[in-house]
Amino acid sequence: MKIINYQECYQKDFKKLSYEWLEKYVSVEPIDEEMLNNPKSFILDGGGHIFMAQHGDDNETVGTVSLIRVEDKTFELAKLAVTEKYQGLKLGQHLMEHCLNVAKQQGANKVILYTNQKLTKAIGLYKKFGFIEIPLNNNKYIESDLKMELLF
Repeated sequence: MKIINYQECYQKDFKKLSYEWLEKYVSVEPIDEEMLNNPKSFILDGGGHIFMAQHGDDNETVGTVSLIRVEDKTFELAKLAVTEKYQGLKLGQHLMEHCLNVAKQQGANKVILYTNQKLTKAIGLYKKFGFIEIPLNNNKYIESDLKMELLF
């Protein structure tokens, strides 16, 4: 498994992976559509990052995660997804580690995320990395009912 930086040639994979989990667990919201159809302007141009996990000899793209710059020292972790066939191989954990290392290297002192209580496996992963629940304010997602943060 390797983690690479997003390039435009991966937009189809980025959308496919994100839609796969959104449609299974929650729903595709207008902000999701905007983010997935315009990752350059929505995520990258503002100082954010998108990472893709590739697996196997054919470098199949099987996972993704994004860091959206919210403020100078704060990123939002978003769109963490691993295709169902490859879940259980700790790819989500590797994507998280990579994201958090990049956030630190970029001088962040905080990473936030919004999620839904029914995503128990994801919440367990976030807690494993030290994320804690905080009051849900400035919520931009309709189905998000939980906000978490990690302070460095």
